[in-house]
Amino acid sequence: MPPSPRINLSDKIRAALEAEITSGQLVAGSRIDEQALMDRFEVSRTPAREALLQLMSAGLVTTVPRQGAVVASLSLPEYVAMLEILMELEGLAARLSARRMPAVQRKQLALADQACRDAAAKDDAELYGAANRSFHEIIYDGSLNEVLARQLRAMRLRMRHPQRTLFDRPGRIRNSLVEHKQVLDAILNGDEDAAYRAMTGHISSGGNVYADAIASMPHGVPVAAPVATPEVAADALAVTERAARGRKPTAKSTSKA
Repeated sequence: MPPSPRINLSDKIRAALEAEITSGQLVAGSRIDEQALMDRFEVSRTPAREALLQLMSAGLVTTVPRQGAVVASLSLPEYVAMLEILMELEGLAARLSARRMPAVQRKQLALADQACRDAAAKDDAELYGAANRSFHEIIYDGSLNEVLARQLRAMRLRMRHPQRTLFDRPGRIRNSLVEHKQVLDAILNGDEDAAYRAMTGHISSGGNVYADAIASMPHGVPVAAPVATPEVAADALAVTERAARGRKPTAKSTSKA
């Protein structure tokens, strides 16, 4: 049975807004107007609302009284706390991958490492960032633990914006390549403890660079806020819609709060 067009539309809206948020095009506090989404994507209220609920559940959007849906922010203490969790989860994924990763994915991981080296040779930070994400995601999948992989992807998504500048920092790509090689060798050799140590060291090494990136941002980290369940998000959105009822819709898709 083909997927519902309504679901496809909500996914399309979610993906577009997600890309704008994680790229920094939409900064923390930017208002996302539901009517404007309907006009922009030429859809009814249902898919626009569903897209907002999905973004709320992912922690990328929150609701503010008398403003409605806005791009969520993440405080420095929250970001540091997430980084500590990320380090342990990434380490676990590497450990499990050393034990479980199928031969096909081991080859893919080696190719992803080479793609990182190729990007580094071109001195292309954006290309390196994409290759780096692929390297890590192969390890997520190689853990053969879907819950772990899903949690890591969700956390990476929420932390994506400040990480965009990570590989622009002097020496970070060079250090990242060395750390990747340590992770790769440990996984290919099936050394679980070494894989865990190499990956946690890799994430910890990047932590200082993350801190520098955060320090350069004048208004905190414009990524996300604590994740709300779909039910909580729906209730919050309904409350703000009732509060905003009677307000004339804006013609723009977003505006700063």
